[in-house]
Amino acid sequence: MNKLAMFRSMVWAAAVIATGTQSAEIPEGFTSLFNGRDFAGWIVPEGDNGHWKVVDGVIDYDARSEAKGDKNLWTEREFGDFTLVVEWRIKETPFVNPRVAYVLPDGSHARDIHGQPLRLTLPDSDSGIYLRGSPKHQVNIWCWPIGSGEMYGVRMDSKMPPEVRAGVTPRTQADRPVGEWNRFEITVRGKTVSVKLNEVLVIPPVEIPDLPPRGRIALQHHGNLKDGEWMSPPSLVQFRNIWIREL
Repeated sequence: MNKLAMFRSMVWAAAVIATGTQSAEIPEGFTSLFNGRDFAGWIVPEGDNGHWKVVDGVIDYDARSEAKGDKNLWTEREFGDFTLVVEWRIKETPFVNPRVAYVLPDGSHARDIHGQPLRLTLPDSDSGIYLRGSPKHQVNIWCWPIGSGEMYGVRMDSKMPPEVRAGVTPRTQADRPVGEWNRFEITVRGKTVSVKLNEVLVIPPVEIPDLPPRGRIALQHHGNLKDGEWMSPPSLVQFRNIWIREL
């Protein structure tokens, strides 16, 4: 590589880092769900008024959708069995969450000497990936010490068998710091889900009895404002390099 070509390559790489734009090549066997330019293939909430937007080649959300109903960003297509790759990052955490649970390996919450659930107070933002059209079957994105990748709706369902609630609890916290990009690899086959976060298997394959057979994928809205203040953790997130391989 000559000096001019090397310089151009360095400038391009710096621009990618600075803007967060999509840069990776699609892996063999996968197709892209996001073209980096617009929301072709996605359903923007009616009345959103531009809060879900494409900026510098990534999906950017400010958690302020004005849609009256559902505020999530959904794929037009439904999917059954698949492996989904999604890169995401939390932009900032202006909300301090006083209700963060201390989650134990079995999916239950730690308690103090009086038997009351322990609560942590931490800066937090919150989003996730809905699987097969189901908010309950969401792979979480947030700042909890248990780590992103858990399936909160399943873990908190007291009717679920203990092994399922433990199974959807991350084995380790593999998140990168706020502002840095993370990568999910989510595999859904039959009623079984597994999750890798930054190449770490945080959710080994677990069978979830009530997982729907088919449905759309969504990027989750979370958070609400009152008098200019956040009342819950907002989805101040970006997404890029969204690829799927149907199985």
